[in-house]
Amino acid sequence: MAGRAPKNPATALGVSPLRRARLSIPATLEQVCEDLDKRSKEGSSGVTPSMLSGWELGKHITSIRYRRVLADYYAQPPEVLFAHQDQKLTAASETPRLLVGHHDLRSAMTELVRDAGQYLAVMGSRSRDAAYLDAIETVLAQRPELVHYRVLFGPPHHQVLKDHLLRLMKIRDPHDRSLGLKTLHIGIVEDDSGTPERFFCASESTAVVPIPSLTSSEAFDSGVLFEAAVAERLIDHVRQVYAGARRVESDQALRGLPTVQSETLKRCPAERG
Repeated sequence: MAGRAPKNPATALGVSPLRRARLSIPATLEQVCEDLDKRSKEGSSGVTPSMLSGWELGKHITSIRYRRVLADYYAQPPEVLFAHQDQKLTAASETPRLLVGHHDLRSAMTELVRDAGQYLAVMGSRSRDAAYLDAIETVLAQRPELVHYRVLFGPPHHQVLKDHLLRLMKIRDPHDRSLGLKTLHIGIVEDDSGTPERFFCASESTAVVPIPSLTSSEAFDSGVLFEAAVAERLIDHVRQVYAGARRVESDQALRGLPTVQSETLKRCPAERG
């Protein structure tokens, strides 16, 4: 605005390096997004003003892909532009808690689900604990505003998980926006040796990440419980993976998924017992 002396963004307190880079051009959020669209081969970079603002404020974590895009645009290294996002995590005073034994791991995961108020994000295709899956269904039915993500890595390993996903479709319509946003997201990352499978569940306040068993090579009974700072990062992780996943958000799409167990039995009928 004419007659108003611009502030020096380099001396502004509390301004992230990413926002400082934009203000030094100077450019609005909309102008940066327009520039990124022009640079994109597809004509759209996928970056929106609200996404960029969230990254600048450190509310959301920028993926590797977009770190490269913005580092190229601003001609600054990613470790400088995104230091505010990464330092926030390393500076956290939270203490992870080791979970050893099936009871502790299961209890922590079930409690996480029951306490979720805003987000419940789950990754993995191997879930088969009926009590844990029932808890997810119950909390989604009780809290319509709770946003749920489930990202599979390859098809479900067991029919119980496939049945669970089909029941979610009866509880929630992934295409419903009556609350102003989508509240059920189900995606699958197709089998690809270049994409490592991941297992964890996270809410806005806690996250449980299974680790190799500390009791037996054959057990699934150990994990680490994290608090809010890590949980928020893992929810962003799920969002990023879901963005690149194939949607399986209809009865037809879910019923069309095989289960690893059934496919194994087809190949090895003698093992059916």
